[in-house]
Amino acid sequence: MQIEWQIFTVHKRVPLTISRGTHTASSNLWLRLSADNIEGWGEATPFSIGHETQTAEAIAAELSQIQTELEKLHPLQHQAIADLMQAAQLHSATRAAVDVALYDWLGKRVHLPLWQLWGLERDRIGPTAVTIGISSPAAAVERLQSWLALFSARSVKVKLGNPAGIEADQAMMMALLDVIPPQAKVSVDANGGWTLPVAIKMADWLAERGVTYLEQPLPVDHLSEFTALYQRSPLPIFADESCFTSQDIPSLADCVHGINIKLMKAGGLSEAKRMINVARACKLQVMFGCYSDSALSNTALAQLSPLADHLDLDSHLNLKNDPFVGASLDNSCLYPNHQPGLGVAHAINR
Repeated sequence: MQIEWQIFTVHKRVPLTISRGTHTASSNLWLRLSADNIEGWGEATPFSIGHETQTAEAIAAELSQIQTELEKLHPLQHQAIADLMQAAQLHSATRAAVDVALYDWLGKRVHLPLWQLWGLERDRIGPTAVTIGISSPAAAVERLQSWLALFSARSVKVKLGNPAGIEADQAMMMALLDVIPPQAKVSVDANGGWTLPVAIKMADWLAERGVTYLEQPLPVDHLSEFTALYQRSPLPIFADESCFTSQDIPSLADCVHGINIKLMKAGGLSEAKRMINVARACKLQVMFGCYSDSALSNTALAQLSPLADHLDLDSHLNLKNDPFVGASLDNSCLYPNHQPGLGVAHAINR
Protein backbone atom coordinates (compact mmCIF):
# COMPACT_ATOMS: atom_id res chain seq x y z
CA MET A 1 0.00 0.00 0.00
CA GLN A 2 0.97 3.64 -0.39
CA ILE A 3 0.89 6.13 2.49
CA GLU A 4 0.84 9.90 2.42
CA TRP A 5 -0.08 12.61 4.90
CA GLN A 6 -0.30 16.33 5.35
CA ILE A 7 -0.68 18.68 8.29
CA PHE A 8 -3.63 21.06 8.29
CA THR A 9 -4.69 23.69 10.81
CA VAL A 10 -8.22 24.13 12.10
CA HIS A 11 -9.42 27.18 14.02
CA LYS A 12 -12.12 27.21 16.67
CA ARG A 13 -15.11 29.49 16.27
CA VAL A 14 -15.02 30.04 20.03
CA PRO A 15 -11.82 29.39 22.07
CA LEU A 16 -12.21 26.58 24.60
CA THR A 17 -10.83 27.09 28.10
CA ILE A 18 -10.36 24.18 30.49
CA SER A 19 -8.51 23.90 33.80
CA ARG A 20 -5.16 23.51 31.96
CA GLY A 21 -5.46 26.42 29.55
CA THR A 22 -7.17 27.87 26.46
CA HIS A 23 -7.24 26.34 22.97
CA THR A 24 -7.92 28.39 19.84
CA ALA A 25 -6.54 26.21 17.02
CA SER A 26 -5.00 22.84 16.29
CA SER A 27 -2.60 21.52 13.65
CA ASN A 28 -3.86 18.04 12.83
CA LEU A 29 -2.58 15.42 10.43
CA TRP A 30 -4.59 13.89 7.56
CA LEU A 31 -3.37 10.43 6.58
CA ARG A 32 -4.32 8.60 3.39
CA LEU A 33 -3.41 5.02 2.57
CA SER A 34 -4.23 3.36 -0.73
CA ALA A 35 -4.21 -0.11 -2.25
CA ASP A 36 -6.25 -1.84 -4.94
CA ASN A 37 -7.54 1.56 -6.14
CA ILE A 38 -9.17 2.20 -2.75
CA GLU A 39 -8.13 5.03 -0.40
CA GLY A 40 -8.66 5.02 3.36
CA TRP A 41 -8.50 8.16 5.50
CA GLY A 42 -7.44 8.76 9.08
CA GLU A 43 -6.62 11.72 11.31
CA ALA A 44 -4.13 12.37 14.09
CA THR A 45 -5.04 15.19 16.47
CA PRO A 46 -2.27 16.47 18.78
CA PHE A 47 -3.17 16.77 22.44
CA SER A 48 -1.61 17.40 25.83
CA ILE A 49 -2.84 16.35 29.26
CA GLY A 50 0.16 17.56 31.23
CA HIS A 51 2.19 14.39 31.62
CA GLU A 52 1.48 13.36 28.01
CA THR A 53 1.99 15.62 24.98
CA GLN A 54 1.71 14.56 21.35
CA THR A 55 2.49 17.04 18.57
CA ALA A 56 1.79 17.01 14.83
CA GLU A 57 5.52 17.22 14.12
CA ALA A 58 6.28 14.17 16.29
CA ILE A 59 3.45 12.23 14.66
CA ALA A 60 4.71 13.06 11.17
CA ALA A 61 8.25 12.05 12.16
CA GLU A 62 7.00 8.69 13.40
CA LEU A 63 5.14 8.05 10.17
CA SER A 64 8.31 8.83 8.22
CA GLN A 65 10.23 6.30 10.31
CA ILE A 66 7.82 3.42 9.65
CA GLN A 67 6.64 4.36 6.15
CA THR A 68 8.95 1.96 4.29
CA GLU A 69 7.99 -1.04 6.43
CA LEU A 70 4.33 -0.06 6.47
CA GLU A 71 4.13 0.17 2.70
CA LYS A 72 5.32 -3.43 2.38
CA LEU A 73 2.05 -4.53 3.94
CA HIS A 74 -1.52 -4.68 2.61
CA PRO A 75 -4.45 -3.00 4.40
CA LEU A 76 -5.97 -6.42 5.05
CA GLN A 77 -2.91 -7.33 7.16
CA HIS A 78 -4.31 -5.48 10.13
CA GLN A 79 -2.64 -7.72 12.69
CA ALA A 80 0.81 -7.36 11.13
CA ILE A 81 0.35 -3.59 10.92
CA ALA A 82 -0.64 -3.45 14.59
CA ASP A 83 2.46 -5.45 15.52
CA LEU A 84 4.64 -3.07 13.50
CA MET A 85 3.18 0.00 15.23
CA GLN A 86 3.53 -1.57 18.66
CA ALA A 87 7.18 -2.47 18.01
CA ALA A 88 7.86 1.10 16.88
CA GLN A 89 6.26 2.45 20.11
CA LEU A 90 4.27 5.04 18.22
CA HIS A 91 2.26 7.76 19.88
CA SER A 92 -1.38 6.83 20.34
CA ALA A 93 -2.51 9.58 17.92
CA THR A 94 -0.20 8.20 15.23
CA ARG A 95 -1.68 4.73 15.70
CA ALA A 96 -5.18 6.21 15.59
CA ALA A 97 -4.61 7.78 12.18
CA VAL A 98 -3.36 4.52 10.68
CA ASP A 99 -5.97 2.33 12.37
CA VAL A 100 -8.92 4.51 11.32
CA ALA A 101 -7.61 4.68 7.75
CA LEU A 102 -7.44 0.86 7.65
CA TYR A 103 -11.08 0.59 8.71
CA ASP A 104 -12.14 3.25 6.21
CA TRP A 105 -10.34 1.25 3.51
CA LEU A 106 -11.99 -1.99 4.65
CA GLY A 107 -15.49 -0.51 4.64
CA LYS A 108 -14.94 0.82 1.14
CA ARG A 109 -13.58 -2.57 0.06
CA VAL A 110 -16.76 -4.38 1.16
CA HIS A 111 -19.07 -1.45 0.27
CA LEU A 112 -20.50 -1.06 3.79
CA PRO A 113 -20.46 1.72 6.39
CA LEU A 114 -18.55 0.59 9.47
CA TRP A 115 -21.56 0.75 11.81
CA GLN A 116 -23.36 -1.69 9.51
CA LEU A 117 -20.29 -3.87 9.01
CA TRP A 118 -20.18 -4.28 12.80
CA GLY A 119 -23.91 -5.02 13.03
CA LEU A 120 -24.81 -1.89 15.00
CA GLU A 121 -28.08 0.07 15.04
CA ARG A 122 -28.01 3.81 14.37
CA ASP A 123 -31.28 4.36 16.24
CA ARG A 124 -29.46 3.51 19.48
CA ILE A 125 -27.25 6.60 19.20
CA GLY A 126 -27.94 9.15 21.94
CA PRO A 127 -27.47 12.92 21.87
CA THR A 128 -23.98 14.38 21.73
CA ALA A 129 -23.11 17.04 24.28
CA VAL A 130 -22.21 20.62 23.46
CA THR A 131 -19.31 21.92 25.53
CA ILE A 132 -19.14 25.14 27.54
CA GLY A 133 -15.61 26.13 28.49
CA ILE A 134 -14.46 27.93 31.62
CA SER A 135 -15.30 31.64 31.48
CA SER A 136 -17.24 34.33 33.27
CA PRO A 137 -20.92 33.57 33.98
CA ALA A 138 -22.02 36.02 31.31
CA ALA A 139 -19.66 34.61 28.69
CA ALA A 140 -20.73 31.05 29.53
CA VAL A 141 -24.39 31.95 29.02
CA GLU A 142 -23.54 33.66 25.74
CA ARG A 143 -21.68 30.52 24.59
CA LEU A 144 -24.61 28.30 25.46
CA GLN A 145 -27.01 30.59 23.63
CA SER A 146 -24.79 30.43 20.53
CA TRP A 147 -24.98 26.63 20.66
CA LEU A 148 -28.75 26.74 21.08
CA ALA A 149 -29.00 29.04 18.06
CA LEU A 150 -27.51 26.23 15.95
CA PHE A 151 -29.71 23.40 17.25
CA SER A 152 -31.76 22.33 20.25
CA ALA A 153 -29.03 20.76 22.38
CA ARG A 154 -30.25 17.82 24.48
CA SER A 155 -26.97 17.36 26.36
CA VAL A 156 -24.63 20.00 27.80
CA LYS A 157 -21.13 19.47 29.20
CA VAL A 158 -19.75 22.22 31.44
CA LYS A 159 -16.01 22.60 32.00
CA LEU A 160 -15.18 23.48 35.60
CA GLY A 161 -11.98 23.49 37.66
CA ASN A 162 -11.49 27.24 37.31
CA PRO A 163 -8.07 28.25 38.72
CA ALA A 164 -9.93 31.13 40.43
CA GLY A 165 -11.55 28.61 42.76
CA ILE A 166 -14.80 26.95 43.73
CA GLU A 167 -16.76 30.20 43.92
CA ALA A 168 -16.00 30.94 40.26
CA ASP A 169 -17.10 27.42 39.30
CA GLN A 170 -20.37 27.76 41.20
CA ALA A 171 -21.15 31.21 39.83
CA MET A 172 -20.66 30.05 36.25
CA MET A 173 -22.71 26.90 36.85
CA MET A 174 -25.60 28.78 38.43
CA ALA A 175 -25.75 31.19 35.50
CA LEU A 176 -25.87 28.28 33.03
CA LEU A 177 -28.52 26.35 34.94
CA ASP A 178 -30.86 29.30 34.51
CA VAL A 179 -30.76 28.94 30.70
CA ILE A 180 -30.02 25.27 29.98
CA PRO A 181 -33.13 23.68 28.45
CA PRO A 182 -35.14 21.90 31.19
CA GLN A 183 -34.97 18.44 29.58
CA ALA A 184 -31.26 18.59 28.69
CA LYS A 185 -28.79 16.22 30.31
CA VAL A 186 -26.07 18.20 32.15
CA SER A 187 -22.61 16.85 32.95
CA VAL A 188 -19.48 18.44 34.40
CA ASP A 189 -15.82 17.93 33.46
CA ALA A 190 -13.17 19.34 35.80
CA ASN A 191 -10.19 18.05 33.74
CA GLY A 192 -8.36 17.13 36.97
CA GLY A 193 -8.65 20.67 38.30
CA TRP A 194 -9.92 19.93 41.82
CA THR A 195 -8.46 18.68 45.07
CA LEU A 196 -10.27 15.87 46.89
CA PRO A 197 -12.03 18.18 49.42
CA VAL A 198 -13.22 20.45 46.61
CA ALA A 199 -14.34 17.47 44.50
CA ILE A 200 -16.40 16.07 47.41
CA LYS A 201 -18.02 19.44 48.07
CA MET A 202 -18.73 20.07 44.38
CA ALA A 203 -20.12 16.56 43.83
CA ASP A 204 -22.73 17.21 46.54
CA TRP A 205 -23.47 20.70 45.24
CA LEU A 206 -23.81 19.57 41.62
CA ALA A 207 -25.96 16.56 42.50
CA GLU A 208 -28.43 18.87 44.25
CA ARG A 209 -28.74 20.79 40.98
CA GLY A 210 -29.49 17.81 38.76
CA VAL A 211 -26.09 17.17 37.16
CA THR A 212 -25.89 13.67 35.64
CA TYR A 213 -22.22 12.73 36.12
CA LEU A 214 -18.79 14.13 36.93
CA GLU A 215 -15.79 13.62 34.65
CA GLN A 216 -12.12 13.56 35.76
CA PRO A 217 -12.58 15.59 38.96
CA LEU A 218 -9.07 14.78 40.27
CA PRO A 219 -5.58 14.93 38.74
CA VAL A 220 -4.21 11.85 36.98
CA ASP A 221 -1.51 11.28 39.60
CA HIS A 222 -4.07 11.26 42.45
CA LEU A 223 -5.50 7.84 41.65
CA SER A 224 -5.65 6.79 45.31
CA GLU A 225 -8.03 9.70 46.00
CA PHE A 226 -10.52 8.45 43.40
CA THR A 227 -11.50 5.68 45.82
CA ALA A 228 -12.35 8.17 48.57
CA LEU A 229 -14.39 10.27 46.14
CA TYR A 230 -16.09 7.18 44.68
CA GLN A 231 -17.25 6.14 48.15
CA ARG A 232 -18.52 9.62 48.97
CA SER A 233 -19.86 11.09 45.72
CA PRO A 234 -23.60 11.05 44.97
CA LEU A 235 -22.68 11.46 41.28
CA PRO A 236 -21.21 8.82 38.94
CA ILE A 237 -17.49 9.46 38.36
CA PHE A 238 -15.93 9.06 34.91
CA ALA A 239 -12.21 8.78 34.18
CA ASP A 240 -10.80 10.59 31.14
CA GLU A 241 -7.15 11.60 31.44
CA SER A 242 -6.63 8.64 33.80
CA CYS A 243 -7.74 6.14 31.15
CA PHE A 244 -5.94 5.77 27.81
CA THR A 245 -6.39 2.12 26.83
CA SER A 246 -8.05 -1.12 27.93
CA GLN A 247 -5.02 -1.87 30.12
CA ASP A 248 -5.93 1.08 32.35
CA ILE A 249 -9.48 -0.05 33.01
CA PRO A 250 -9.09 -2.89 35.57
CA SER A 251 -7.26 -0.65 38.05
CA LEU A 252 -10.05 1.93 37.74
CA ALA A 253 -12.97 -0.49 37.98
CA ASP A 254 -13.38 -0.13 41.75
CA CYS A 255 -13.05 3.66 41.93
CA VAL A 256 -15.00 5.06 38.96
CA HIS A 257 -18.38 4.40 37.39
CA GLY A 258 -17.29 4.84 33.78
CA ILE A 259 -14.55 5.75 31.32
CA ASN A 260 -14.17 8.30 28.52
CA ILE A 261 -12.86 6.80 25.28
CA LYS A 262 -11.14 9.11 22.81
CA LEU A 263 -9.65 7.90 19.53
CA MET A 264 -6.40 9.80 20.07
CA LYS A 265 -5.84 8.34 23.54
CA ALA A 266 -6.90 4.83 22.58
CA GLY A 267 -4.92 4.63 19.36
CA GLY A 268 -7.82 3.97 17.00
CA LEU A 269 -11.07 2.08 16.55
CA SER A 270 -9.50 -1.31 17.27
CA GLU A 271 -8.53 -0.30 20.79
CA ALA A 272 -11.76 1.65 21.28
CA LYS A 273 -13.68 -1.58 20.67
CA ARG A 274 -11.45 -3.42 23.15
CA MET A 275 -12.01 -0.69 25.73
CA ILE A 276 -15.77 -0.97 25.35
CA ASN A 277 -15.61 -4.74 25.92
CA VAL A 278 -13.33 -4.48 28.95
CA ALA A 279 -15.40 -1.67 30.45
CA ARG A 280 -18.59 -3.69 30.09
CA ALA A 281 -16.88 -6.73 31.63
CA CYS A 282 -15.95 -4.49 34.57
CA LYS A 283 -19.57 -3.23 34.75
CA LEU A 284 -18.55 0.32 33.84
CA GLN A 285 -20.38 2.86 31.71
CA VAL A 286 -18.85 4.18 28.50
CA MET A 287 -18.68 7.66 27.07
CA PHE A 288 -16.97 8.94 23.92
CA GLY A 289 -15.05 12.21 23.80
CA CYS A 290 -12.79 14.21 21.52
CA TYR A 291 -9.97 16.75 21.41
CA SER A 292 -9.78 19.31 18.57
CA ASP A 293 -10.86 16.59 16.16
CA SER A 294 -12.33 17.37 12.77
CA ALA A 295 -15.44 15.71 11.35
CA LEU A 296 -13.19 12.90 10.14
CA SER A 297 -12.35 11.56 13.61
CA ASN A 298 -15.73 12.33 15.14
CA THR A 299 -17.45 10.50 12.29
CA ALA A 300 -15.09 7.57 12.86
CA LEU A 301 -16.01 7.30 16.55
CA ALA A 302 -19.67 7.89 15.72
CA GLN A 303 -19.56 4.51 13.94
CA LEU A 304 -19.35 2.93 17.41
CA SER A 305 -21.75 5.35 19.11
CA PRO A 306 -24.60 2.81 19.43
CA LEU A 307 -22.41 1.14 22.08
CA ALA A 308 -21.89 4.26 24.22
CA ASP A 309 -23.91 5.58 27.18
CA HIS A 310 -22.83 9.21 26.81
CA LEU A 311 -21.43 11.13 23.83
CA ASP A 312 -19.33 14.27 23.58
CA LEU A 313 -18.36 14.51 19.90
CA ASP A 314 -18.87 18.21 19.28
CA SER A 315 -15.36 19.51 18.52
CA HIS A 316 -15.90 19.70 14.74
CA LEU A 317 -19.08 21.74 15.30
CA ASN A 318 -16.88 24.48 16.78
CA LEU A 319 -14.47 24.68 13.84
CA LYS A 320 -14.45 27.57 11.37
CA ASN A 321 -12.61 25.65 8.66
CA ASP A 322 -13.24 21.93 9.04
CA PRO A 323 -11.96 20.40 5.78
CA PHE A 324 -14.19 17.33 6.13
CA VAL A 325 -17.87 16.44 6.11
CA GLY A 326 -19.27 13.17 7.40
CA ALA A 327 -21.75 12.31 10.15
CA SER A 328 -24.85 14.51 10.23
CA LEU A 329 -26.52 16.16 13.22
CA ASP A 330 -30.21 15.40 13.71
CA ASN A 331 -32.15 16.15 16.90
CA SER A 332 -28.84 16.59 18.74
CA CYS A 333 -27.61 13.14 17.63
CA LEU A 334 -24.55 12.66 15.41
CA TYR A 335 -25.45 9.97 12.89
CA PRO A 336 -22.91 8.31 10.56
CA ASN A 337 -24.27 8.03 7.03
CA HIS A 338 -24.83 5.08 4.69
CA GLN A 339 -21.70 5.64 2.61
CA PRO A 340 -19.04 2.88 2.70
CA GLY A 341 -16.24 3.08 5.24
CA LEU A 342 -16.33 6.22 7.35
CA GLY A 343 -18.56 8.05 4.93
CA VAL A 344 -16.30 11.10 5.09
CA ALA A 345 -15.60 13.41 2.16
CA HIS A 346 -13.42 16.46 1.68
CA ALA A 347 -15.42 19.65 2.07
CA ILE A 348 -14.44 20.93 -1.36
CA ASN A 349 -16.04 17.84 -2.89
CA ARG A 350 -19.44 18.22 -1.20
